[in-house]
This record gives sequence, C-alpha cells and structure tokens, in this order.
Amino acid sequence: MITSAQTHVTAVYAFSPGGELRCPLFVCRVAAGFPSPADDYIEGRLDLNQLMVANPAATFFVRVAGDSMIGAGIHHNDILVVDRSLEPVSGKVVIAVVDGELTVKRLLKKEGRCRLVAENPDYPDLVLAEESSCEIWGVVVHVVHSL
Repeated sequence: MITSAQTHVTAVYAFSPGGELRCPLFVCRVAAGFPSPADDYIEGRLDLNQLMVANPAATFFVRVAGDSMIGAGIHHNDILVVDRSLEPVSGKVVIAVVDGELTVKRLLKKEGRCRLVAENPDYPDLVLAEESSCEIWGVVVHVVHSL
C-alpha cells in the first residue's frame, strides 16, 4: 500500500495540441561556468509541444505530490509528461496504479520480479507481490518544475 508520505499523483491532464507556442531558440549555448559573450541572433523557433510530446495521442500530464522521487529530479507539485506508447522497461520512471492509487516510481525488473523504487532513501521500495494489483500507465519522459 502507498503511504501518504510517498510521491503520488494528485491530478491527471490530457494533452491538447491546440495552438503552437514557439519561443526563440538562440544559437549560442549558455555557459554554466564562467560567463561568455552572447550571440545576438536567433537560430529559429522552438515549439515546446514538439520538444516534449513525441506521441500526442498517447501523451498525458500528471501533477505530483510528495518527495520520494527527489533523487530523480521530481519534486512536489511538478508536472510530469507521460507517454503511454513507450515500453515500461527496467530503469525507467513510470506512473503506476498500485492497489487503486496512482504513484510515480522507478521500475526495476530482476529475475521475473518487479519493484517500484523511490529515489529518496527515506522511503522503502514497493515490492510487487502477486496479490498486489499493479498497472503501469506510462513512462515519464519529461519533468516540468519552477525554480
């Protein structure tokens, strides 16, 4: 069973490919170390839909609550972009329904057994026993959060 302290899903949103949002994409890279002179021209326009949504019909968004996935860069109140068309292979972060509750965890498969692993040492893994009800809803492909 998932405890309220674990990271879980608080809302699910469908992808709506309405209008485009094309923002400037500058040719120069931003230095994360020492500052460098900026180029004054734009390479093109970047559509966030094209960048983050590979399969529109299979994509949805979820909002998370909790801190059990902070080691994977997933924080409380983040929005996750989830693709249902991707295979949930071992090592991927997934959205799963465990005993009727949505959760986000890293899927690990070993020797025919599955575990949903938290990315915070304060939380135990969810070992999926045969009597557990678990369905993988999709693979997390992007995390959106404010700084």
